Amino acid sequence: MTPNGRQRSTTDDRELRLWRVGWALTVAFIAAVLVAGGIFYGLVDVLGFKKIDTTTKLDANTLFDLVKLSFGVVAGAGALVALVVAYRRQRVDEAGAHREATRLHTERFSQAVDKLGSGSPAVRLGGVHALAGLADDAPDDSLRQTCIDVLCAYLQLPFTPDPGTDPAHQDEHHQYLALRKVRHTILRLISDHYRRPRGTHRSWQGCDLDLTGVTIDGNMNFDGATLSGGRVIFEGATFSGGTVSFRGATFSGGTVPFEGATFSAGTLSFDGATFSGGTVSFRGATFSGGTVSFHGATFLAGTVSFNGTRFTRGGVSFSGMRFPRGVVSFYSAAFSGGWVRFDRVAGEAPAGLHNAIDAAVPPVPLPLAWQPINP
Repeated sequence: MTPNGRQRSTTDDRELRLWRVGWALTVAFIAAVLVAGGIFYGLVDVLGFKKIDTTTKLDANTLFDLVKLSFGVVAGAGALVALVVAYRRQRVDEAGAHREATRLHTERFSQAVDKLGSGSPAVRLGGVHALAGLADDAPDDSLRQTCIDVLCAYLQLPFTPDPGTDPAHQDEHHQYLALRKVRHTILRLISDHYRRPRGTHRSWQGCDLDLTGVTIDGNMNFDGATLSGGRVIFEGATFSGGTVSFRGATFSGGTVPFEGATFSAGTLSFDGATFSGGTVSFRGATFSGGTVSFHGATFLAGTVSFNGTRFTRGGVSFSGMRFPRGVVSFYSAAFSGGWVRFDRVAGEAPAGLHNAIDAAVPPVPLPLAWQPINP
């Protein structure tokens, strides 16, 4: 089951299903007769023949033509049988090739996962690259998704915090840095593959990325990506450094939830992104130092929700944007130290914004056109 509730296909879905030879030949013969009959009567109608002359006697030439026609029918039937058999053989060969590719993939997958569980950071790093390569070469989408799920699951594993640079903890500090390199490599590989156009080799667009609860202290670059399927999930994630960028990305159906996430440092950028049907939700998120920017983004449709978001430090910038009706909302949001900028904006004020900023400290400046009119 995928994170958005869709049933994920498995390799069992590709199980070879073939009709019995008798059924296949019968259906093929009936189809051939119907096609031939349709062509014959179509030609008769086009050529304007009203009826067939049945008064002519059977002569030698006509008999010879009938014999040739009989042999032609037999030859056609033989060709039809050969075609059906060749098709079945091709299906069987393809199924066998897929089974062999799946077997080899499974063997390589097991080896890569073993490396990922090694006590050596260098071996783990090799396992990360091996899994990414397996995802690129996977025989089907289900096996590709499995490799991606394992990489995401590694990021969700708990890890020991940095003990600092105290000489007494030098070994632990070096171990932390080495394992952080592994995590940062996974983050980089995920975003690199997701930027590739969908349908091209090594593209992971359309696959689900479950980064629920992950600590992101490195960079992820989704610039120019198209999110038209699948989900990129950051629910409950902690952004404690680095930059996650969706600059110039297109959201035309994908879903990117940041619900319950904590932004304590770093930058999340949607600058220049286009929203034409996707959903980005910050419901219940907390900004205690991080920054989110939608500078110059274009909203044609879709939804961006800050409902229930808490701004205690840091903030969000909507500079240079146009706000269509019903796209952005701030219901039950709270400002107690963070900031929101609406410089050079146009369109209507986001729903729920006026109620959210009534008790804001410091006050949130609004464009003149958005300021409430006092009676």
